[in-house]
Amino acid sequence: MTPGENGPSTPEDDDPFGYLYADGQARGAQPPSGGYGYPNSVSRVRTVGERQYGGGPQQPQYGQPTVPQQQVPYGQPNAHYQAPETLPGGAPPNGPRSAPPAPGRRGPNTKGLLIGAIAVVAAVVIGIGIAMLNGPDDKKNNNQAGGTPSQSQSQGPSPSGSSSAASGELKTDATGSGVQLAGGATKTSDVQGAQSSDGSYVGSLNQVGASMTWTVDNVPSGGTYTLFAHFSVVGDDQGMTVTVNGKPFGTKLPLRNYTHTPADLTKGWTTTYIWPTLKQGTNTISISCQAGDKCNALIDQLWLKQGQHTLHS
Repeated sequence: MTPGENGPSTPEDDDPFGYLYADGQARGAQPPSGGYGYPNSVSRVRTVGERQYGGGPQQPQYGQPTVPQQQVPYGQPNAHYQAPETLPGGAPPNGPRSAPPAPGRRGPNTKGLLIGAIAVVAAVVIGIGIAMLNGPDDKKNNNQAGGTPSQSQSQGPSPSGSSSAASGELKTDATGSGVQLAGGATKTSDVQGAQSSDGSYVGSLNQVGASMTWTVDNVPSGGTYTLFAHFSVVGDDQGMTVTVNGKPFGTKLPLRNYTHTPADLTKGWTTTYIWPTLKQGTNTISISCQAGDKCNALIDQLWLKQGQHTLHS
């Protein structure tokens, strides 16, 4: 051995970079060739955690004095220590962790409420529209069921003064403008109980030649009709001649005492009928007192109904 050397060098005692210096080269230092950096060195297995990477104490350069690491008493802060939380990506402090911010509470779904409100309004509007559309039809159906005349049976105002009843009848007061009185027949209102609009009736029919003629306009179609007459008689039955469009009807208009009233004409009001044949359009119906007739009667109303009817139909 030479002075200053304790013995043969080991890889741990050699400078791994000695081959860069003259004295190192004199000692035979060679550049690393696959080993750890020492001449003829081999890789050595170290215990896990023994080797330090960047975080341990700095190795002094070759030829520089080694500064002993200052020992820090237990529990005192180390000037070279940096807390993990101060480093990028370091661990959080040991204090209580703040909870992640709770997601904001959403307000009411105003868009959904608006859509729902619009749907409700639309349903109400549709319901009202359907009710308005069905209303007139229902009303029309009810009127037809109640006996409103159809278009073919309707009767507008006419020069004769005849009118249409709710059941499709063509009706007139015996003293109306559509009825012509002749032969001494007169309009009067002494006896109570007449059903005409003003309570009047035709009297003074009990003389030959007395007559009342009704001109009926707008008869809807030709065929058999029922002629009704509202009258009053007392005592014996009466009967008068009927002429339709200038031709005598086959029988008399029966004016019988159906109420069996002996003398009071106010209690003798009743109804009779015959079945004449009429043509479409205008027709004239005359009731007169001819020779051999019994004409002691009061007549206040006349009306027509298409087809053959009785007092109970």
